[in-house]
Amino acid sequence: MSQLPKLKLWFEGSRPKTIPAALVPVLVGTASVETGLIAYRFLLALAVAIALQVGVNYANDYSDGIRGTDQDRVGPRRLVGSGLINAKHVKLAAGISFLIAAIAGLVLAIVTTLVLILIGCLAIIAAWFYTGGSKPYGYSGYGEISVFIFFGLIATVGSSYVQSQTIESISILCSVPVGFLASALLVVNNFRDIETDSETGKRTFAVRLGKAKTQMFFALLLLGSLGMYVLIAVFYTYLVLITLIVTPVILKLIYDMYSKESAQDLINILENTAKLHLLAGILLSIGLATGL
Repeated sequence: MSQLPKLKLWFEGSRPKTIPAALVPVLVGTASVETGLIAYRFLLALAVAIALQVGVNYANDYSDGIRGTDQDRVGPRRLVGSGLINAKHVKLAAGISFLIAAIAGLVLAIVTTLVLILIGCLAIIAAWFYTGGSKPYGYSGYGEISVFIFFGLIATVGSSYVQSQTIESISILCSVPVGFLASALLVVNNFRDIETDSETGKRTFAVRLGKAKTQMFFALLLLGSLGMYVLIAVFYTYLVLITLIVTPVILKLIYDMYSKESAQDLINILENTAKLHLLAGILLSIGLATGL
């Protein structure tokens, strides 16, 4: 295989469409700070978040691939499951990604608080054992909780903290809709794979809930994010209401989730949910940055 197609495979394997889940909490957390921007800390926080996200994606590819649980999946092709890349190389790529996150996080910890080292270690452990280890918690229905905590609460509040070195209530409040939409991405992903996951023994939250309740859960997460934007506007700045521009997008996604069932339709819903997450995050950041 020539280098160009191989690089393309590695790029696809990093699952670039999931990057908004890493980008958004850093944007929102940084925008929620009233003090001036410390650019290098923002860039380091961004590096940590993106490297962790890519590391998670490679780690999942490796762990699912060696277990054989990716054979009949309908989503984007996996590197190990499809036999395109050696499993050891994918594992190494995950390790390198986590190392990059650790180095950037260590620099942030040195200039702010060493507590970040502990949080970073927990994030890497959570990333690996989502599908790794003998009893991956992602196979037991706890994936959405982990995503909410690490790509909602911790990433948003942490990005705010490295700027101001204080934990602000607004960053905690803003982390909720960020976490809701990040979790919604995993909900759609697991809803799409509900049948194949059931066959391979994965007890994801979607498998546990069943199709009807998973659709309802998805709708609640999206509508809940709208409610949080209003709450943030009431308590902090009305300019956050600009985020309500995404309301028609949310309603369309909920309609599609209930009315469309084909594999390609569900892939489209997943991609559009990622776009929603990014758009809502940018709008929320603009509202915060201009209103605080």
